[in-house]
Amino acid sequence: MAQKPLRLLACGDVEGKFDVLFNRVRAIQKKSGNFDLLLCVGNFFGSTPDAEWEEYKTGIKKAPIQTYVLGANNQETVKYFQDADGCELAENITYLGRKGIFTGSSGLQIVYLSGTESLDEPVPGYSFSPKDVSSLRTMLCSTSQFKGVDILLTSPWPKYVGNFGNFSGEVDTKKCGSALVSSLATGLKPRYHFAALEKTYYERLPYRNHIVLQENAQHATRFIALANVGNPEKKKYLYAFSIVPMKLMDTAELVKQPPDVTENPYRKSGKEASIGKQIPAPEEETACQFFFDLNEKQGRKRSSTGRDSKSSPHPKQPRKPPQPPGPCWFCLASPEVEKHLVVNIGTHCYLALAKGGLCDDHVLILPIGHYQSVVELSAEVVEEVEKYKATLRRFFKSRGERCVLFERNYKSHHLQLQVIPVPLSCCTTDDIKDAFITQAQEQQIELLEIPEHSDIKQIAQPGAAYFYVELDTGEKLFHRIKKNFPLQFGRFVCISYFKCIFTRPTVNKVESCMDS
Repeated sequence: MAQKPLRLLACGDVEGKFDVLFNRVRAIQKKSGNFDLLLCVGNFFGSTPDAEWEEYKTGIKKAPIQTYVLGANNQETVKYFQDADGCELAENITYLGRKGIFTGSSGLQIVYLSGTESLDEPVPGYSFSPKDVSSLRTMLCSTSQFKGVDILLTSPWPKYVGNFGNFSGEVDTKKCGSALVSSLATGLKPRYHFAALEKTYYERLPYRNHIVLQENAQHATRFIALANVGNPEKKKYLYAFSIVPMKLMDTAELVKQPPDVTENPYRKSGKEASIGKQIPAPEEETACQFFFDLNEKQGRKRSSTGRDSKSSPHPKQPRKPPQPPGPCWFCLASPEVEKHLVVNIGTHCYLALAKGGLCDDHVLILPIGHYQSVVELSAEVVEEVEKYKATLRRFFKSRGERCVLFERNYKSHHLQLQVIPVPLSCCTTDDIKDAFITQAQEQQIELLEIPEHSDIKQIAQPGAAYFYVELDTGEKLFHRIKKNFPLQFGRFVCISYFKCIFTRPTVNKVESCMDS
């Protein structure tokens, strides 16, 4: 017999508006049936007068549901939490404590951490320290059987939570939030993580807790930040959800990945957070910014300010991107580049027609500096590559076409992202995907489908050989090359299955689209 899910409510900053909260809960329960628990994160008490709270404290009023709250986030409200280890504040309202784990009779595990981050000693009564986070992680993660927890409750947001995810509104997750909370979430792998304090609602896309193709599949985590109760903008402050305790779930069902799952946002920051320091991310290596005067035979470069680099007595010298070991046909500064094929030049990348292209509009996205593969690109170059991809997709879609994009990092020295347009009337995206998979099977090539939001850098290490296909829907196919691989595999699939691309009229408007 299947386990009946628990029905829970989570709430953001109450700030002393107890009647507003509990009247809303009563209305929800009247309409949707009873819930098992209400979990409150953020500031439960506020700067409002105590008269309303006294009615709950003395029993004149009663919370309509068993309610668990976190502790103080400032000195003003410390007085309400007399016992640091947790206590009953009023009937049906319980303070969980400074930190710990609450396990219900159903087996549901809720980890809680009260207060805001502090790196000072002694730690204020309304804060948590690196030692608190470390002790929680040690307490829970020390056993080999540990797989994660059901729910994590913190008041601050975890820093970097927006990485790889959807837009987080006005909150800059690279500056706001706690790196210690990021570290805790990394170690505990909660299925749900609730936070508040930023007075806004943000439900991040679920993120995975394993590295694709390198680790066994694990459950995904959903982070939800909730707004403050009764806010005038009517932002969401109550979140209803059902959950079966992890311990009672079948493993296959537990690790099932949502279709919109993304990479773990803390993968790069967790180590820094674990030592309790807000260490800034290292600055990305800046690529040289220059443009070529294609009218001059020597291809002399000028700076982005328009001045000739030879005439400036003290030109500013930016850091140089990686340099090729010898002549390179694709480094834009190289005399070997066939400049008549260049369509558009950006800050870190450029667009060029393919020499011997499969059709008139077969183009390449290439980094200006010398990078061998996408895996080795700096963040700023990746950002511009994505901009080129998006622009080309819009351009070709306006002409009734879809893009096939692939990269072969094998027996090549400079990254070349091949972009080939295929008429919408010729085939569907599924047809394209099936064509690559079918041809791979015929040649005994293991071509795996990877999640749409996955990052190639999480799958392949720098220097690893691979073949990679990206479709216009965002779907991706990946093959890790271990031995001989047909160099023209991508071109062969297109030639064999999409002969319609050779019958199209010439298109010469790509450059104007990029400039717009």
